[in-house]
Amino acid sequence: MEETAEVVAPRAAEVPMVEQEVVRRIRVLAEAGWGHKRIAREVGVARNTVRRYVRAGRAAEKQVRPKARRLTEAEQQRAVELWTGAAEGNAVVVKALLAQEGVEAGVRTVQRAVEEKRRQEHAAQVATVRFETKPGQQMQVDFGEKKVRLGGQWVKVFLLVAVLSFSRRLFVRAFLNQRGDDWREGVAAAFVHFGGVVLEVLGDNARPLVEEHDRRAGTVRFHPGWVEFCRDWDVTPKACGPYRARTKGKTESGVKYVKRNALAGREFDSFGELERHLAEWMAQADMRVHGTTHERPLDRFEREEKAALRALPARALPRRQQRLKRKVANDALVDVDTVRYSVPHRLVRESVEVQVGDSEVRIFYAGVLVATHARGKEPHGRVVDEAHWEGLWRARAVQPVEGSGGKLSALGRSLEDYAAVVEQGARRGAA
Repeated sequence: MEETAEVVAPRAAEVPMVEQEVVRRIRVLAEAGWGHKRIAREVGVARNTVRRYVRAGRAAEKQVRPKARRLTEAEQQRAVELWTGAAEGNAVVVKALLAQEGVEAGVRTVQRAVEEKRRQEHAAQVATVRFETKPGQQMQVDFGEKKVRLGGQWVKVFLLVAVLSFSRRLFVRAFLNQRGDDWREGVAAAFVHFGGVVLEVLGDNARPLVEEHDRRAGTVRFHPGWVEFCRDWDVTPKACGPYRARTKGKTESGVKYVKRNALAGREFDSFGELERHLAEWMAQADMRVHGTTHERPLDRFEREEKAALRALPARALPRRQQRLKRKVANDALVDVDTVRYSVPHRLVRESVEVQVGDSEVRIFYAGVLVATHARGKEPHGRVVDEAHWEGLWRARAVQPVEGSGGKLSALGRSLEDYAAVVEQGARRGAA
C-alpha cells in the first residue's frame, strides 16, 4: 500500500522592515523624478513598497501641523479672568474676547490655560456637605414628571413632592401641569397633610417660584405670587443655587423614589384612582426605614418634629389666583390641562378668562362671570352644562301617533270614519 505524502503548505514569507536609510533614498530618488520601477531596481525592494513609502511621504508633507500657540503667563491669567467673568465659563467666548485684545489663540489653547481653574470649580460644585436642619425648620419641594397609563392611554403627570428635612416624611400630589397655582396648591396641601407649617420652604429656580437668581451676587428675586403665598402662610422662601440641585437633595431623592417605587410599572383606570393610590403609598413610605436616618420617618416625626411645627391658619387661605386666557372652540368648549369646560355657545371664537380654583372652575368674558363648573381632573374629560347649548340645534318635531289625531285628523277625518265607509260597502255587497 502506497503511503500518501503529506502536502505542507508553504509558509507566507515575512515582509522585512525597510531600513530608514533605504526609505530616505526612495524619497530622494522620487523627488529627483525617478519612476517607481527604476527606484525598486536601484534600492532592491518591491515596486509596491516604493509606492507605499512615496505615498506616505506626500501625505506627511500635507499634514504638517502648525507650531502650537502658547500663551504667556500674563495672557493665561487674562484668559482665566475672562473665563470666570464675562465669558461665564465658555472657552469659545474667551477666544473671541482675547482676539479683541490682540491675542490670537485657539480654543484648545484657551482650554489648557483655564483647565486648573475649571477643575477647582467643578470640585467645589461636586463636593457636598450634608446639611441637617432642626425639627420643623425646613421643607424641601420639587416637581417631577412621568408618563403614566390612565384609562388605557399614556398621560404626562406632574408630581409635586415635599419632604420634611428633619424627619424625611414625604408628601406627593399629582397634577396635569406645574404652573404657579399648582406649586401653591401642592405646598399648602403638604402643610395640611403634615398638620403644621415649617419656618422655611426650599425650592429650585423654577419660573413660577424665581424670576431671577444671580449666583455671583448671591441675590434672588422671587415671583410675586410665590412671595405673597409665603407671606400668607408666614414661611420664608428659599432657592437652591443654580445648577446646585444637591442643596435640596432630600426632595431630589424623594422625586426619584416616587417615580421608581410608587408609580413604576403601574397603570390606573382614572386620575382619581391614581390619587387614591398615592395617598395609600404615602402611608407606606412613612413606615419604611430611611437609609440616612436609619429610622422610620413617622417615628422620627412623632417623636421630635410634630411638636415643632407651627399651627395651620385658622381660616382657609387662597391658593390659586391665576387667570388663564383661552379661546372658545367651535363646540363651545375651552381646554385647561386637557380637561374641557363648556361656555354659552354665543361665545364661540371669543377669548375668555378661566380661573381654576381648588374645587371650582369659573369662566369670565369681558370681566363678567359666564360659567361655573366643578373642577375636573380626569385627563381628556369634559365638564358640560347642557344649558350652554340651548338654542344651538333646532327642536325636532314630534310625530303624533296614528289613531289619536295624527295625519288623518289634519285632513278632517278619523279612522272611525273610514271604518264606517268600509262596513257600509260590505253590507251593500252582501245585499
